[in-house]
Amino acid sequence: MPFTLAEAPPDQPQQEGPTDAGNRWTLNFGPQHPATHTTLRLVLELDGERIIRCTPHIGYLHSGFEKLGEHLNYNQYVTIVDRMDYSAPIYNEMAWHGAVEKLMGIELTPRCKALRTIANELGRIQSHLLCVSAAGLDLGAFTAFLYAFNEKEAIYDILEFMSGQRFHNSWTRVGGLNQDLPDEQMFRKMVTTFINEDLAHALEDVEKLLNRNRIFVDRTKGIGHISHDDAIAWSLSGPIARASGVRRDVRKDEPYLCFADNWDGQGAKAVDFKVPVTTGGDVYCRYLVRMEEMKQSAHIIRQLIDNIPAGPVNVSPEGKEVLPPKDQVYSSIEGLIQHFELIMTNRGFVAPRGEVYGCIETGNGELGYYIVSNGDNNPWRVRTRPPSFINYQTFPKMIEGHQISDVPAILGSLNIIAAELDR
Repeated sequence: MPFTLAEAPPDQPQQEGPTDAGNRWTLNFGPQHPATHTTLRLVLELDGERIIRCTPHIGYLHSGFEKLGEHLNYNQYVTIVDRMDYSAPIYNEMAWHGAVEKLMGIELTPRCKALRTIANELGRIQSHLLCVSAAGLDLGAFTAFLYAFNEKEAIYDILEFMSGQRFHNSWTRVGGLNQDLPDEQMFRKMVTTFINEDLAHALEDVEKLLNRNRIFVDRTKGIGHISHDDAIAWSLSGPIARASGVRRDVRKDEPYLCFADNWDGQGAKAVDFKVPVTTGGDVYCRYLVRMEEMKQSAHIIRQLIDNIPAGPVNVSPEGKEVLPPKDQVYSSIEGLIQHFELIMTNRGFVAPRGEVYGCIETGNGELGYYIVSNGDNNPWRVRTRPPSFINYQTFPKMIEGHQISDVPAILGSLNIIAAELDR
């Protein structure tokens, strides 16, 4: 370290009881604003303004997200996972129902895969826009916050058009989606306008404001460094790991949806994109990785938006996992019976006995669900691997030796989502 810490009093162990001698003292940091609703608290041990150690607390939200998964069926639980990473609810659904479909051995239709991939990348952009804008705001970059945050509204417009809900979309279902696009031509126009005009201009403006801004660079370069080996040892993923040189992306290493070859069953190649990686491992590098990832997400969407396959968005209703089309419900006794068999509280489809882990690459890293099924219509056990919970554990290591003023910069670079800390 480029400085010398004051020695702790010999009769005063660190982190044990109040410090009343020397320059050591304890500070509770956070919650700083209403959005954290007591779920993020840092207990800092200080030597003057230098942080000697930090004890992060996950707070007191405790909504019991995982326990609720044992009392709701595989489709009902989508309303809960929406509320975990609320910075981009749509990709929580992809992870949950992707794991369920892996358990049940369901192969999605090509149209569903393309629409889910587009929505997944919109969610990534949504998450990164929030992270970059809020992290800039924490360091005083208010204009950059406005440039990035405004474009989130366009994504909300698109997701509302797709799902019927603006924020908590609840769009996916086991074997497909809750509805097809109401107007595919309008959808293409909305998405194309967003990625080619709105997003492109916003990213250009943010880069002009921040990339060479002396205050921003001084507050982020060399701050909150974590090495390549430490990132692996701490199980980091997403932009935080890739900013430290870890070349890991679930979309490449364990491909799913349109990230896998032959995703349409007719030999289609996986979508083309690059995984941005840097070796600096600091706050500034995490910012750069997220900015580049948004450009790569736009590139992925461009490859699919004009090539969305025709056909149904749900697997065949004969599999008894999805609701039959409305015209069959209204015109045939078989369709009517199947409809009520699925929606009645004491009925529904059942999953095979077994256990499975399924994951996807989200804006914060690897989001996965571990499901244990006992052959009922509800999971016997649900366990979440939330990237925010994993990333939060590294904060004490990143902040040690820095000043109090560096706390917002490092915390903002981790993009901690409070509801993902719930346990």
